[in-house]
Amino acid sequence: MKRRAFLATAAATSLSAPVAAQQRSTVRFVPQADLALLDPVFTTGLVTRNHGFLVFDQLYGLDDDFMPQPQMVEGHVVENDGRTWKLTLRDGLRFHDGTPVLARDVVASIDRWTRTDALGQNLRAATEELSAVSDKVVQFRLKKPFPLLPAALAKPSAFCPVMPERLASTPANVQVTEMVGSGPFRYLAGERVAGSRNVYEKFAGYVPRPLGTPSFAAGPKLAYIDRVEWVTLPDAATAAAALQAGEVDWWEQPQPDLLPLLRRHRDIRVEAKERGGLMGMIRFNHLLPPFDNAAVRRAFLAGVSQTENMQAVMGEERSLWNDRCGFFLPGSPMATDAGLEVMTGPRSLEKVKRDLDAAGYKGERVVFVVPTDLPALNAMSQLAADMFRKVGINLDYQAMDWGTVLPRLNNREGIDRGGWNLWCNYIPGIIATSPATQSYVRGLGRNGPFGWPESARIEALRDQFMDADSLADQQRLSREIQMQAWQDVPYIPTGAWMQPFAFRRNITGMLNGFPLFHNIRKG
Repeated sequence: MKRRAFLATAAATSLSAPVAAQQRSTVRFVPQADLALLDPVFTTGLVTRNHGFLVFDQLYGLDDDFMPQPQMVEGHVVENDGRTWKLTLRDGLRFHDGTPVLARDVVASIDRWTRTDALGQNLRAATEELSAVSDKVVQFRLKKPFPLLPAALAKPSAFCPVMPERLASTPANVQVTEMVGSGPFRYLAGERVAGSRNVYEKFAGYVPRPLGTPSFAAGPKLAYIDRVEWVTLPDAATAAAALQAGEVDWWEQPQPDLLPLLRRHRDIRVEAKERGGLMGMIRFNHLLPPFDNAAVRRAFLAGVSQTENMQAVMGEERSLWNDRCGFFLPGSPMATDAGLEVMTGPRSLEKVKRDLDAAGYKGERVVFVVPTDLPALNAMSQLAADMFRKVGINLDYQAMDWGTVLPRLNNREGIDRGGWNLWCNYIPGIIATSPATQSYVRGLGRNGPFGWPESARIEALRDQFMDADSLADQQRLSREIQMQAWQDVPYIPTGAWMQPFAFRRNITGMLNGFPLFHNIRKG
């Protein structure tokens, strides 16, 4: 099939949209994968996170310095020695269905989010009562001071989306499919084509924050674009050709081998905008054998090369990646080299085999779920699979699209009932700058994110971190958490990298951080 025919049919792009829509200011965006799930509380998937930032607004937003700033909140008052917080909503907040945003909607939204998010669960545990004392005032009565409250509500990943109470009352383990938020764009469900197209329209009723300047996810959210069309193009060559031809405007994750070609094009810019980058991992399912055994998990530390993983993910452009990566973002205040020699020392498959024998691996079948349409995860998965096979793992390598992998990760049953044992993942580096937000290193068991590791020691150290009042103590505790993580192995770090965007030169404005569609222009 010719490329243009593919774009017009299989991809269902906006080239076939009504002429009136094309005459409006429209940005056509190629996401990293298909939008399989819509609810940002139901899943931590980054595609869903990016979709959520179009539709929903936050109570607080992180600025360029990763500091929380009021967003939907006009301001807050802290009383009773830090045990009472009163958040006042700003004027003009409305949902896409035309109803005003009320404090009771916020309370229900926070309540739902704190049932699933790791940092949210800390806030929930510290809360005596969360209530709407009026239509505009939300009150936290806390059991003890929780100074990270604004930071928790400003999380840019696994964030707290504010939605109407009727939707926020949905159980956290049930997906909300009706997308009604109060963000700068409305989701046009009627224009969705599963697997190929999602459309958003500027919300005329959105009132931007009146003060300050745009800064990452904080400040005024000004929608200069009338429409945002997500065009899912799993084939990298097709996406590159569409960008060069001007048929799409922005490609979120171009493959490394295509970057030189795109850089040579006079109408395309290639820039790494995500300040925190991404951090890769091999994630184990700790609920099922053989990876319910920490000694089995530890055995693989000697077999994973971060250098090879980063070369597979980002090529030879060394400035884009870091192969000395622990459990916290390299270069951030809590980053540490503690115990890193387990990843930087000589690689030895023979050692892996010996350690597996000593740990008692009995040849159990291991189901490895692999999303082939996410190039970075596909590349890491192929490397990992090669290592697992060479050391004698009975590997069941199940390649599928991301839309199939993502909902499957919720399955905690055995592999004979659709469960899984292994999965390669990446997370935004911004969430790994602190033990407070690095949820994947935590030991919450079934209350944690996919993989469900359990570690009483890591949780105890993190509790101490949350109460620490000096940088020195926080850094010491971060080192201790990392040393314990090498013993518990919630996952194996595969490195950190900066993922460049590729976009047409007529796209200007605030293209910093993950894809935000407010405060940018076309033309």
